[in-house]
Amino acid sequence: MKHVVSVSLGSSRRDHKVVTELLGESFEIARVGTDGDFNRALELLQELDGKVDAIGLGGIDVYLFVKEKRYAVQDGLRLMEAVKTTPVVDGSGLKNTLEREVVRILAGETGLLKKGTRVLMVSSVDRFGMAEAMTEIGCDMTFGDLIFAAGIPYPIHTMHELEEIANRLLPEFTKMPFHMLYPTGKKQDTQDDAKVEKFAGYYLDAEVIAGDFHLIRRFMPAGLKGQTILTNTTTRDDIDFLKSKGAGALVTTTPEYGGRSFGTNVMEAALLAVLGKPW
Repeated sequence: MKHVVSVSLGSSRRDHKVVTELLGESFEIARVGTDGDFNRALELLQELDGKVDAIGLGGIDVYLFVKEKRYAVQDGLRLMEAVKTTPVVDGSGLKNTLEREVVRILAGETGLLKKGTRVLMVSSVDRFGMAEAMTEIGCDMTFGDLIFAAGIPYPIHTMHELEEIANRLLPEFTKMPFHMLYPTGKKQDTQDDAKVEKFAGYYLDAEVIAGDFHLIRRFMPAGLKGQTILTNTTTRDDIDFLKSKGAGALVTTTPEYGGRSFGTNVMEAALLAVLGKPW
């Protein structure tokens, strides 16, 4: 049996373990949250190194892609470099490939995404492939990177502007402590009430809300009118939360195991364990 562990800066309340089969192989897959404790994550990674088949890094990005350019997040790189023997991934490979295909499948086989669909992507530099694919099919895009990561009420509507702003800001943003840009630890269990109220209109105007679940959750207002949520790493409690806010459908880009859809880092680590090499 192969063993895959995701070490996450997220809340330990979201921990999960499952035994399953993938591509003919038996797996034990576990997710372990460190409640935002960066040093604990470093220690855990060092303890697991050489003892499991692959490791995923959750609750943080190591690499952000903007077309052909790749930016390394310094905190994420520190975590990755703590592992010397076991293969370790952050899920960015799957985000840049699988999630493009999910968008194309939804556009081709369902009515959830089509030309003119109003889409709010709460963050897109961590899911550039999804952003590009939605733009290609003609969705009416609002990219919320500045709104939800930086608190700047400036919606971006085109890939050209997104690329321009990302290339200007990411060289500096990637040097910042990651918790300043993204909810880690207990922040994943709470909402930012002031910003929920301030930015509610972006959610209410959208037909589809896409991107990182923790950002979606943190700023989601009540009173949704059946919007579709396109994301992953959701639990049964998250589904109840979405229902309470008025969401109409949940589509996850990763499969559900034992009541939970894991993050792309987990699935990428599992594929890496099967292949025995970077894919």
